[in-house]
Amino acid sequence: MRVAMYYNNRDVRIEQVEEPRIGPGELLVKVWASGICGSDVLEWYRQAKAPIVLGHEIAGEIARIGQEVRGWKPGDRVFVSHHVPCNMCRYCVAGHESCCNTLASTNFDPGGFAEYLRVPEINVRNGVYALPDSMTYEQAVFIEPLACVFRGQRITGWKPGTTVLIFGCGIAGLLHVRLARATGATRIVATDINKDRLRAAVQSGADIELAPGEDLIDRLKISNEGRLADLVIVGTGAAGAIQQAFRAVDRGGTILFFAPSDPGALVEMPFNELWRKEVTITSSYAGSPRDILAAIELIASGRIDVIPMITHRLPLEMTQEGFRLVAEAGSRSMKVVVEPQK
Repeated sequence: MRVAMYYNNRDVRIEQVEEPRIGPGELLVKVWASGICGSDVLEWYRQAKAPIVLGHEIAGEIARIGQEVRGWKPGDRVFVSHHVPCNMCRYCVAGHESCCNTLASTNFDPGGFAEYLRVPEINVRNGVYALPDSMTYEQAVFIEPLACVFRGQRITGWKPGTTVLIFGCGIAGLLHVRLARATGATRIVATDINKDRLRAAVQSGADIELAPGEDLIDRLKISNEGRLADLVIVGTGAAGAIQQAFRAVDRGGTILFFAPSDPGALVEMPFNELWRKEVTITSSYAGSPRDILAAIELIASGRIDVIPMITHRLPLEMTQEGFRLVAEAGSRSMKVVVEPQK
């Protein structure tokens, strides 16, 4: 079968490999759509594992089932989670599934930029979800990123009627905008260095777009009746954005760190000011099974419309071009979807 083998962001090759063989409790899934995630182009993270077949935002059709598999059959349309928690350890029980050792050690074989992939037994048990009949494969590639976004906003405990400030308007940022709008935010403010992405944030439901800069805090207050933001979502690892987030949060507010920074990066924190303002600081990584179910419902019901965010649909042979588009983060692309069967 064909795969798109990643060596670096400028070197993604179409190669032939053997189709995976499945065990008694496993599935073989025919991949119909696979989204390119911003994390796929983080070379400091990905190159250490290269050559590798990436792709974790997938949707497909069950092609074959192991003899011990129950509840699934060939032809079933599914979303498959690449990392799955055990659902039994102290972290899972406490609601921190993304801290589970099992989650960190699981994956399907190979990645989603392939014609077929093998779903290990534990992923079959804890990470395969039927797609609603109304959901297309390209809509389904948003299940994983929306689940991450839903979990991030869920754990902040924020309530409708608040002001949300979002740093970074890539796909995750746009999903944060759409989710905050769908769940009752009073005012949504978006900021990004890319003007096209700011416009996309407004089209996604943001009320106000602010270019980053020294006067961002003043402009935030002017646009928000003299107040700072109740919830600040930092969807970038840029040190400047993180430091502005400390200044942009209102008394009693919350800061959600949603994106990684460069390895070893350190950021100064105005500790006394944050302490005095009773600011809650939290972080979020990945999505749990409950968040995946919520993401499926939000997309299937139409409350979160993801189709407008897709700018490119590419066959497997053009995966290199897709990586270039995402890595450059230019104005021409938002969500790039690879379709291995076309």
